[in-house]
Amino acid sequence: MDIIKAIASELNVRNGQVEAAVKLIDEGCTIPFISRYRKEATGALNDEQLRNLDERLKYLRNLEDKKAQVIESIEEQGLLTDELKAQIEKAKTMVAVEDLYRPYRPKRRTRATIAKEKGLEPLANVIMLQMTKEPLIKAAEVYVSGDKGVNTPEEAIAGAMDIIAESISDNADYRTRIREITFKEGILSSTAKDADAKTVYEMYYNFTEPVAKMAGHRILAVNRGENEKILTVKIEAPEDKILSYLEKQIIVRDNINTVQALKDCIRDSYERLIAPSIEREIRNQLTETAEDGAIKVFGKNLEQLLLQPPISGHVVLGWDPAFRTGCKLAVVDPTGKVLATKVIYPTEPHNKVAESKAEVKKLIDKYHVNLISCGNGTASRESEKIISDMIHEMNLPVDYVITNEAGASVYSASKLATEEFPDFDVAQRSAVSIARRVQDPLAELVKIDPKSIGVGQYQHDMNQKKLENTLTGVVEDSVNKVGVDLNTASASLLEYISGISKAVAKNIVEYRETNGRFTNRKQLLKVAKLGPKAFEQCAGFMRISGGDNPLDATSVHPESYEAATKLLALLGYDINSITSGELIGLKSKVKDFAKMADELGIGTMTLEDIVKELEKPGRDPRDEMPKPILRKDVLDMKDLTPGMILKGTVRNVIDFGAFVDIGVHQDGLVHISQMSSTKRVEHPLDVVSVGDIVDVRVIDVDIPKARISLSMILDEKEAANRKYTKDNSNNKNNRNNGKGNRQDRKPKKEGLNLSGLAKFMH
Repeated sequence: MDIIKAIASELNVRNGQVEAAVKLIDEGCTIPFISRYRKEATGALNDEQLRNLDERLKYLRNLEDKKAQVIESIEEQGLLTDELKAQIEKAKTMVAVEDLYRPYRPKRRTRATIAKEKGLEPLANVIMLQMTKEPLIKAAEVYVSGDKGVNTPEEAIAGAMDIIAESISDNADYRTRIREITFKEGILSSTAKDADAKTVYEMYYNFTEPVAKMAGHRILAVNRGENEKILTVKIEAPEDKILSYLEKQIIVRDNINTVQALKDCIRDSYERLIAPSIEREIRNQLTETAEDGAIKVFGKNLEQLLLQPPISGHVVLGWDPAFRTGCKLAVVDPTGKVLATKVIYPTEPHNKVAESKAEVKKLIDKYHVNLISCGNGTASRESEKIISDMIHEMNLPVDYVITNEAGASVYSASKLATEEFPDFDVAQRSAVSIARRVQDPLAELVKIDPKSIGVGQYQHDMNQKKLENTLTGVVEDSVNKVGVDLNTASASLLEYISGISKAVAKNIVEYRETNGRFTNRKQLLKVAKLGPKAFEQCAGFMRISGGDNPLDATSVHPESYEAATKLLALLGYDINSITSGELIGLKSKVKDFAKMADELGIGTMTLEDIVKELEKPGRDPRDEMPKPILRKDVLDMKDLTPGMILKGTVRNVIDFGAFVDIGVHQDGLVHISQMSSTKRVEHPLDVVSVGDIVDVRVIDVDIPKARISLSMILDEKEAANRKYTKDNSNNKNNRNNGKGNRQDRKPKKEGLNLSGLAKFMH
């Protein structure tokens, strides 16, 4: 297989682009580096394309290795033919290779191998030739042997039929066709082991759906129900059609002596050997596809969360809400330095509201707090009410924001948090994390296992290695897209920079602490274990403000400094113009980019990137993202009425909709059917992303069940045309309880409608 050609075809790019990317990957270059600084070589393949390319490259190389192993194994058995070798070499998937290898794979003792040991293979051949003129019972008499354990002609026939059944099962062409038929026409069904049991899987108690149409989240749901011994799941294949196909392939003569025996062999082979195997394969395929889809959504959500714009320049009071143990507070300055911590008890069972307000007022006055970041965990609703009342009662010049605290408890109990705050307890560290999350979400969230951040679905049920690799890639891309300040970045942030390992990240921090701040990028070469290759990969993503060279504060790579300096000179500027703000509109000064790039000895795309960076040095891509909503008032569910238009923040995007924070304790669900009145939405990610600020209309409020249904179709007449009711959107009762993005909540014992699924999917 020509791997380069295959990948190029799959990704719809040129062979040369793939060839260049593969060469760079093999040389040890990272995806962020290739994407940002090797655009000319790859034809500007982006991060996502490069990661897909890298994934397929690994798969196809493993496939070629597998082919070589299979060919060698069959050759050692002396059974390799030119035709078989060609078939293996042409195979495009691992499944196809396994199908071809099946007849030659070393087997445990089966009914067929036992029959062969008894010398019954010639009888099996007689039956398969379908040319015998005597009854099988007569033909089988010669194979009766007490020494071999064949006591009767009937036993001989049964053994021969076992051999035939296994031979049919091992046929690669048959398996391929049966797999196709089962996938296209099969029905996946699930039933309850106990129909009276109240569980979150009730919508799957008597559930059927064509295999080919199964949605990813439903596949993962029934899988979990099956694993928890609540559901029985199976695939019902069109058996008659499959048996008819096999009979046409195998029964080539109308021989009265063999036809019934062959039909019995075919049925036995299918029911005992083929069907269970094919069902496992298809379910594995469905699961893998569903997992890939869920991982992709998780990755997109995580990226948007990581790239939320920082709220800079604020003294922030982090508020970690709780009941019995009290609310933990932490005040941090605009740089994230902890100024004070405190525990207050305004909630049940203490109810020290007045005392708590007084303590908070002292902190606000003493440290000039102008923003409160309140976590959305247990007791957040009660804490938010207290904060809102305080702001109005005391006329405080303070705003508040509800911060998704998912993963804060994981971080606060981690080794990293212990090293960062050795004198703080777990709750204090959590309050600090909640405060810092609004100041610089990226810098804080990288300290947490991506799986604990709470923007995915079914993450605990999928291939953990694949999930980890994908999410780590997302974090790497996000960190490198933003860049880091070399003199302030933590080791946990630095380790995601291109070319930097955990050990080197710690060495950078240690060097900084020992030798003082970095003044130029070249000093990185003095850091232990950071050699020229690592420097090449990381330098462009490291920023130094106020250093020796203004270019060090930009994303211009050191390898392009000479070209950037020459460009400035040709246009009548010098290196100091970068910090003076004189370079806004620089692009208009370059009349012919191709000619200028040629003169500078660099590629056109590299020149375009340099100009873009010089116009706005150290630009932060997060600035283009919607800012968090700052609040002064609190809403309660009872304040909501159908038709009310509100502004909210998208907290999580899943296969069937998006959860939106509208300022009440419960997130509302915008079902996919309520995202557009003008077009069919294939997936919610086509319309919204985590962190988006959206206008929504309240459709329905169910206070007892804590569910809020929202619509992004603001015109009620347009919405009416969608014929939406609270009971008819794809599945009945598909409304959110507002808790779908919280990992620490356990599902209630209720039917698995979409609201139940929302709670359950983490």
